[in-house]
Amino acid sequence: MGLSDWFNKQGGRDRLIDWLSIDSWIDSSLAQSRAWISDSWNSASSFFARFKLTGWRRLLNEFASEGLSIGTGGLVVLYALALPALLEFDEGRFLTGRFSVKFLDQHGNEIGKRGILHNDAVPLDEIPDYLIKATMATEDRRFFEHFGVDFLGTARALVENLRANDVVQGGSTLTQQLAKNLFLSSERSIQRKLKEVFLAFLLESRFTKHEILKLYLDRAYMGGGAFGVEAASQFYFGKSVRDISLAEAAMLAGLYKAPTKYAPHVNLPATRARTNEVLSNLVEAGYYTAGQVHAARLNPAKIVENRSTSSPDWFLDWAFEEVQRLAEGKGQYVLTAKTTIDLGLQRAADEALISGVRSTGRSVGARSGGLVSMDVDGAVRAIVGGLDYGDSQFNRATHARRQPGSSFKPYVYAVALENGYTPRTVVRDSSRSCGNWSPKNYSGGGGSGRSLSLTEALARSLNTVAVDLSLRLGREKVLEMVDRLGVTGIRKSCSMALGDGGVTILEHTGGYATFANDGKLSRPYAITELVNSQGETIYSRERDEPKPAQVIKPEVAEQLNQMLHAVVENGTGGKAQLDFTNVAGKTGTSSSYRDAWFMGFTGQLVTGVWIGNDDFRPTAGVTGGSLPAQIWQAYMSVAHTDMNIPTIPGLSPHPRQVEEQQRLAELKRIDPALAASQSGNPRDQRMPNTTRDALKRLSQALRKAAGLDTKTSPAGPTPTQRSGTGNVRNTTAAIQPASPTNASTP
Repeated sequence: MGLSDWFNKQGGRDRLIDWLSIDSWIDSSLAQSRAWISDSWNSASSFFARFKLTGWRRLLNEFASEGLSIGTGGLVVLYALALPALLEFDEGRFLTGRFSVKFLDQHGNEIGKRGILHNDAVPLDEIPDYLIKATMATEDRRFFEHFGVDFLGTARALVENLRANDVVQGGSTLTQQLAKNLFLSSERSIQRKLKEVFLAFLLESRFTKHEILKLYLDRAYMGGGAFGVEAASQFYFGKSVRDISLAEAAMLAGLYKAPTKYAPHVNLPATRARTNEVLSNLVEAGYYTAGQVHAARLNPAKIVENRSTSSPDWFLDWAFEEVQRLAEGKGQYVLTAKTTIDLGLQRAADEALISGVRSTGRSVGARSGGLVSMDVDGAVRAIVGGLDYGDSQFNRATHARRQPGSSFKPYVYAVALENGYTPRTVVRDSSRSCGNWSPKNYSGGGGSGRSLSLTEALARSLNTVAVDLSLRLGREKVLEMVDRLGVTGIRKSCSMALGDGGVTILEHTGGYATFANDGKLSRPYAITELVNSQGETIYSRERDEPKPAQVIKPEVAEQLNQMLHAVVENGTGGKAQLDFTNVAGKTGTSSSYRDAWFMGFTGQLVTGVWIGNDDFRPTAGVTGGSLPAQIWQAYMSVAHTDMNIPTIPGLSPHPRQVEEQQRLAELKRIDPALAASQSGNPRDQRMPNTTRDALKRLSQALRKAAGLDTKTSPAGPTPTQRSGTGNVRNTTAAIQPASPTNASTP
């Protein structure tokens, strides 16, 4: 069949494909579609022409349209600004009232309380009216008129502050202060203030004004470890808040602003001045007349001296969280918890961090810090979560996630040691790219290219080697390592070996404790025993917790300890050296000097120190080997009070310890009794047992003469026993410097 046969049939019959018909159909369909579209457009135009606006109506419509567009964009921006605040909101912060816990130290002495039972809390209608008015007159006079943020009050405060050229009035409402106390730190930044505003709106939407006022009165920190007006009234006046006078109410209302500064046990003149200011506020707000407050001015509140004002609040806050975790589901809410804290070490940690930052840190732009110290098995002995608990209760030691910088590198090196590397393995100081990113050393270069040992690379803290190891061995193995050690919050990235993820001081210190514990897992813990109100033990760490797992081979931990010892002896951690025992550790500095760390340990204690700023502002060149190492050294010099310090796994005993052992051996040969008195823990030897027993009998006799009960309570020693023995021993250990023959001067 020819080509024409495909288009024409024989005998003049119809074509196989009628192209002319198809073309005609296409043309007619297009014409009809165009006509339909034109008709529809004309119909729609005629319909919408009815709504055509002119003159002022059109102008109003334009404004409304623009307003809708701007409003939609504003809502998107508000949501973006509010999202960080919403992420800070935690329902668990409102569950404080589920538990009432009394805390004991490791010797059985009461050190504080946390939590409120709802049936023990004072209802709002039983709190004296003058305390509520004093609170509102001083902190938020328009509390019942605003919706969480008082824009008029803020503007008025701004004008007064500008007029006085100083901060004389605050613009935060009670709701904003409650939001800060529950969820935020006290950092002075725009970000924190924005979070505070949105959280205040959220609280106002969730609770009534009376509920917010009750939460504020119950949760505000009032100094001396007391939270809420009822606890503060019991602490300062020895009676319920129901029974306080106007003068006492004014004193309590004056504590909200700065409880540490205005606490009467700390600065009574400042307290009296602040109380008079509150009384003046009551008059200015129109709640009382000058005559009605005159008697309160003439008869100021008198406080009772019934307990110590020093309270390990940072530790207690974390221990309370641990209690809630351990007691969850057990149906017990009134508990006594025995803890791991050492009050002597806690005081030494407070002093080392606070004095270090205030004397040196502020001159180099570092205004905040934190410290955690624990035994090698994870028993936490001291926590410092900031410089001033009264100013901010945010615990930077347990909740702040900061970049660890080079202090993260030992986790990478531990992976290398597990995969056949040794401290003497030769590596090259050269840059290796990950995508478009290449690491640079602290000096700024991409590596010298020379060969060196793994130990020297860690001691010099070379970024190039750490990144190369993580990429060569696999970043998944590094993630698995930190997960094994209980360090969370690390994500896979090119620069993860340089510590670009956020970690807490507590978890980071626990990770290092595993190295000091010869590879056995050391998870930080605060509670050794929980006893309910019937005296039954509902939790015992010794009974209920499994034996620590061997998560790293002993030989790997020992090799890593040798390398970390070289960091202190020959590398970046030289300022952390102790002249009486070996030290292993690592410095860390994040980008732009925002975070500076020193993580280190002896055979007895593992301590982590972080220095930085709450608002993430860079410091003026603070590195881990400078201020953090100095603070670490100052604390650890005091924390070790004798030479009976275990040897770090993988190291040999320190020469000074060997000399001391030889001296005691020789002394024992000559005079066994004298040798025994100079060995052991000085905290137990500074006061002879006969003296301690005599003091105990004397204190019991005095209490009996005063008509007080001298029986020992089931929960622990009586107040007499605590003040006569435990506190004396702990205080002595805290204030007596280490012997010159045993330790260096801080």
